Amino acid sequence: MALQIKLTGFLLLALVTSGCIREQQPVSFRNQVQPILVANCVECHSAPAGQGYLKNGLSMATHADLMRGTIYGPVIKPGDSRHSIFNMLVEGRADPSMRMPHGRNSLSSEQVRIMRLWVDQGALPN
Repeated sequence: MALQIKLTGFLLLALVTSGCIREQQPVSFRNQVQPILVANCVECHSAPAGQGYLKNGLSMATHADLMRGTIYGPVIKPGDSRHSIFNMLVEGRADPSMRMPHGRNSLSSEQVRIMRLWVDQGALPN
């Protein structure tokens, strides 16, 4: 009986740990985030004539552009997806009329998860 409890505890610990390790895998801007931005955001958020760019100055064409933010300030708080405007907008936590991408289908739950994890990991340019 004690052995069963120990084995059950060990299996639970292994499952929890494996989930945590998977979540800790670094998200690559180049390989995971940028393709999502190119497919869903860059058309409107790029200089000089994208509608989103003209409205608020946000370009998503490069990592540096995205980190620069809008004419109103940064949209990403590295390490803090909960308070990053970028995440609020793609997750629909802001006013529904401001959900991004505007006028298009929302990002998939997997795409949203990737964006959230990338920001929480520091929004690195790698």
